[in-house]
Amino acid sequence: MPLLQKTKRFVAENIKPGFHDKRLASIEKLKLQHVLKRKNPYLFRAKAVAIAGELVKQILDAHLSSNEETLFGEFLESMAIFVCHEKFGGVKSTAEGIDLEFSRDSQRYAVSVKSGPNWGNSRQIKKMISDFERVRRIVAQQNRAQIMCVNGCCYGQDGSPHKQTGNYLKLCGQDFWFLISGEPDMYRTIVEPLGFEARQRCNEFNEAYERVLNLFTKEFIDHFCNPGGALNWAKLIAFNSASKSQWQP
Repeated sequence: MPLLQKTKRFVAENIKPGFHDKRLASIEKLKLQHVLKRKNPYLFRAKAVAIAGELVKQILDAHLSSNEETLFGEFLESMAIFVCHEKFGGVKSTAEGIDLEFSRDSQRYAVSVKSGPNWGNSRQIKKMISDFERVRRIVAQQNRAQIMCVNGCCYGQDGSPHKQTGNYLKLCGQDFWFLISGEPDMYRTIVEPLGFEARQRCNEFNEAYERVLNLFTKEFIDHFCNPGGALNWAKLIAFNSASKSQWQP
């Protein structure tokens, strides 16, 4: 079976359990207190949000957006490993910080897979470079062929792939999918199967979202609004940020 067909089948079989089901489960088990603890209340105060339902919706949407990025990033990583395994015998690496290892055209590659090009701060990038250096040392000690380290990003663009600091390649979007598949059009081919059952699954998610939003709004009003209906910002800030340690200088 051609690689493109195998990839379509992989997505069709795994997008539901690998993303849609996890996305639905994540909202159904959410607790308002958990969400309020993780978001910055000062930001919403500075934005002059004064309606309880609007505040809850913004906080919930911010939480879900970051969660979805994580879930879908995990799915994309699994798909990239599958594609590379089918084409070049790639395997999930056991080395710290490395997601994929494979050989192509007599060159060995160690790949750290990320969702997009703007995935980390300077400290996180230094950590990746350190992981690359560790892999190179291991390869040198084993007297194996030199390995090429790659920061592979599933979407986006980078006009300067050769990174001097850290001596690695940063390949994004089409360049990354071409590296691991040998198919120049793979980055566009995967769009079609990603929509498999998407409408039905999104309808299920939206129904759950509406229920959670209603329940969260009621709970928020009960706990963080004054009897007259105004938001009690002092109580919300205290819930989010009041000291638990009784620390003293």
